[in-house]
Amino acid sequence: MITFEVKDMTCGHCVSTITKAVRAIDKEATVRIELQSHQVQIEPTEADADELRDAIQEAGYTPVVMTNGPLKPEKASRGGCCCG
Repeated sequence: MITFEVKDMTCGHCVSTITKAVRAIDKEATVRIELQSHQVQIEPTEADADELRDAIQEAGYTPVVMTNGPLKPEKASRGGCCCG
């Protein structure tokens, strides 16, 4: 399991975009996203962490690899949305 923190993921559109980017390089990957804590957890079948990070970056986001483990919800911060 690979977990990324993606602080610039702020809404459902971001979630959809990141999920599509991951699945474009690994169709069978399991993607679990916790929007409030800005965490993306991926169980890859073919891609490695670098490929997944690159795919998320190419989609326009800034992923940071976290230590592997369960998603930990945090209080959501108020901020802007990628949708305007």
